[in-house]
Amino acid sequence: MAGSKRFGRRYTHFQSSQAHFHDDSKHFHGAIVSDNSLDFTAIRGVQAGTAYYVIMVPLKVVPTLFKFDDESMPSELRAQRTLNRARVPEIASYITRNPTEYILSALCASVDGEIAFEPASAEGHLRGVGRLRISMSATILINDGQHRRAAIEEALRERPLIGDETISVVVFADRGLQRCQQMFADLNIHAVRPTRSIKLLYDHRNALAGLARHVVDSVPLFRDFTCMNSSSISNRSLKLFTLSSIHQATAEVVGKTRKGSIDDDDRSLAICFWTAVIDNMPDWKRVGTREVSSAELRRDYVHAHGVAMQAIAASGNRLLAEHREGWEGRLRGLRTIDWSRANRKLWDGRALVAGKVNRSRTNVVLVGNVISKALGVPLSAEARRIEDLYAPSNGYRIAS
Repeated sequence: MAGSKRFGRRYTHFQSSQAHFHDDSKHFHGAIVSDNSLDFTAIRGVQAGTAYYVIMVPLKVVPTLFKFDDESMPSELRAQRTLNRARVPEIASYITRNPTEYILSALCASVDGEIAFEPASAEGHLRGVGRLRISMSATILINDGQHRRAAIEEALRERPLIGDETISVVVFADRGLQRCQQMFADLNIHAVRPTRSIKLLYDHRNALAGLARHVVDSVPLFRDFTCMNSSSISNRSLKLFTLSSIHQATAEVVGKTRKGSIDDDDRSLAICFWTAVIDNMPDWKRVGTREVSSAELRRDYVHAHGVAMQAIAASGNRLLAEHREGWEGRLRGLRTIDWSRANRKLWDGRALVAGKVNRSRTNVVLVGNVISKALGVPLSAEARRIEDLYAPSNGYRIAS
C-alpha cells in the first residue's frame, strides 16, 4: 500500500512485532495467526456506506498492536494530536485503583493494508459476524484513544494481571491521511465535556462528591434550590446554588482534599455549618419561602453568587479553627454585611469587576476578608497579603 510512504514514519508495521510470535504458534493473545495474517472474531457494520469492524483486543496486546504517530512530524502530516503525557498517569491510576470497576470506551483505528472479512453465514443475522483477517504487513493507526492506549501500557506495568482483559476496537480501512485527519476531527468535534456538577452527581468513588450530595439532600434550601446538572445558572433559573459550588465550598469547610476520606463527623459538621449559615442569610431564606425569586437575588446581591459561597466557606473554615466552641453564634455577623451590589464602595474591585461578579481566587479571598471581619476572625497571613495588594485603594479596606 502507498500509505506507509505517504505517512512517512507515522506507522509501525505488524512486522516489527513479529518477534513476539513463535514459529509454531497459532494464536496471538486472542487472535489467530495464519498465512501471514492476524485473524480476529469481528462484527461488521456500515456507516456512510463504508464497512467497519468491531474486534476485542486483550489489553496486553494493545501496546504492541497500536503505536503512536511520530511526534516529531509536523501536525499537518499527522492524523492525531500530540500525546499529552500529563494525562496518561491519571488514566492509568484510574485503571489500577479500580481493577473491578474500571471501564474504557472503544479505541478507533485505521488499517493501511490488506484486510478481509469472512462472514459466519452468507445470509441471516450471522452475516455481520465472522472473521476479520489483517495482513501482517499492514500498518495501523489509532484515530481516537491514544491516551487510553498509553495509559493501558502504564497500567500493565503495575497490574499485569489485567492483561487478559479486553478492550473493544472499531477498525476502519485506511483511506489516506486526509480521511484519517477528518475522522479525528469528526470523532471529536461534537464531543462535549460533562459539566462539573453532573460529574459530581454521578461520581460515587469521590468521597467529597458524596459529601456534597449528602449535604444537598439534608439541607432543605439546598435540596430545593440547587442545580444538579450545570455549573452555571442562567439568569431566569429558579435555582440559587450549583452542586459544584456546594462541593467546593463544603470541601473548604471540612478542610478535606479530593483524595481525603469523609467520616460521620465531617457530614455532621457540614450540615450544621450550612444550616447555621442559612439561618443568618435572611435573603436566602426569602427565596425558600418564595418571597423573592432567585433571579432577583442574583441581579441585586453579591451573596447570590458562587464567589460569596466560597468566601463564606473559607472564612468558616478559619472560624471553626479559631473558635471550635460557640462558632454558630459568631455567624450572626453575616447579617451585618451589606450584600447589595449597589454598595459599590464595598464590592467594586472586591466582588465586582467592571460591574460584573468575578469569582477568581483573589476575589474569593477579598470577599472572604469582609466576612472574616464581620465574624470577628483574624485574617490569615495570605489573606492579609492579598488584602494589602489587591483591595481597591478608593474603596473599603480592612485595616491591619
